[in-house]
Amino acid sequence: MPGLFFSHNNMTELSGKDCRAAEGKIQKKKQKTFGADLKNCLKCMVPHLESGMKSSNSRNVMLSAEEVIQWSQSLEKLLASQSGQGVFREFLKSEFSEENIEFWLACEDYKKTKSDHLHDKAERIYEEFVQSDAIKQINIDYQMREETAKRAQDPTHTSFDEAQKTIYVLMERDSYPRFLKSKAYLNLLNELQTKSSE
Repeated sequence: MPGLFFSHNNMTELSGKDCRAAEGKIQKKKQKTFGADLKNCLKCMVPHLESGMKSSNSRNVMLSAEEVIQWSQSLEKLLASQSGQGVFREFLKSEFSEENIEFWLACEDYKKTKSDHLHDKAERIYEEFVQSDAIKQINIDYQMREETAKRAQDPTHTSFDEAQKTIYVLMERDSYPRFLKSKAYLNLLNELQTKSSE
């Protein structure tokens, strides 16, 4: 079972029933942890629920129910919002797939990189997300992994475009619909709607 370690002298074989029970406990703990993590994340990102948050240009940035509703219109609108990115990242962490948004954001940053820094950033992105033993390996097929590796060796601003598009579609079809049905999203929306109607 990934993530579980047993000491040598306590190593016992778990029966299928024990394994399912352990997985059930882990799942419940994961949900509780996710809820607490998201709550802490939201406190950091959306303190305006209590007071107000200053941005670098000194105007108040408010997370409104309208903005959170816009997140449900498309993944593009969700990712266009700093707060949306943060909340979606916390959700992906709960599903153990945060490498997808991290890769997508790294690619967005890469596109804005000055030409003389492209090689270093391309190498970093390749090593972190693309190579077959990458720590945060993204889910792309062998052929795309090879093509991306070739493009990263002689980097241009479009070196990761195909892989980024594949990961975007994966998030759009898979994680994003679950996010919109998640308690995290629905509770946040409900809380903001309640605040705005007070």
